[in-house]
Amino acid sequence: MEQYNVKLEAFEGPLDLLLHLINRLEIDIYDIPMAKITEQYLFYIHAMKELKLDVASEYLVMAATLLAIKSKMLLPKHEEELEDEFEFEMEEDPRDELVERLIEYKKYKEAAVDLKLLEQERGLMFTKPPSDLTDFSKEVQSERKDLNVSLYDMLGAFQKLLRRKKLQRPMATRIARQEIPIEKRIEEIIQELKTFKGKKSFYDLFPYRERNHIVVTFLAILELMKRKEIIIEQEKNFAEIFVMGKEQ
Repeated sequence: MEQYNVKLEAFEGPLDLLLHLINRLEIDIYDIPMAKITEQYLFYIHAMKELKLDVASEYLVMAATLLAIKSKMLLPKHEEELEDEFEFEMEEDPRDELVERLIEYKKYKEAAVDLKLLEQERGLMFTKPPSDLTDFSKEVQSERKDLNVSLYDMLGAFQKLLRRKKLQRPMATRIARQEIPIEKRIEEIIQELKTFKGKKSFYDLFPYRERNHIVVTFLAILELMKRKEIIIEQEKNFAEIFVMGKEQ
């Protein structure tokens, strides 16, 4: 399969991914369970590599940082260290620096959202007579539906798909295999959604077990999300994801 790079703005860096995991797993940011968060983070990195997405070095640096913090917290303490801990009330927590970075990043992220809302409100101010904005309103509502599911949610669904198809373990090697052009798969998905005429389960778009077909299909869905040609919906966290055509 030829390499196909998909770059979406939803990837804002490793801190953004960590915040997504903390919110999704309902974790206290001041008391992060390092084993759990590290495992989930590495799952996402694995999914990105499976899709041959360009994993920036900062993601790998963060992975190493999480593993280092996890190791420090797992190391047994000797009696002398326990006595020192008793003498000093304020012992440094290996997670402190990470928590500070996350809180600082969260502040900037929330400020960016507030500024974006102010920009949108300002964009609704006109100095002309009232016009019929019905079509514009429908378009805005349609675009908001696209934002119900983030790229991280899609990666999480991709992990579940791999487990369902049992593809995390190496499969038997094939000498000959059929290459699937990404544009062809995009056209097939669009036609499939038009024929179905309704919400289609994300997993129903992956009828085959071949790794190449699954990866190309997932990349095609990401590309259609980027082009805003499909709508992705999810009622709540961990719920099933549905896909439908933009014109439906």
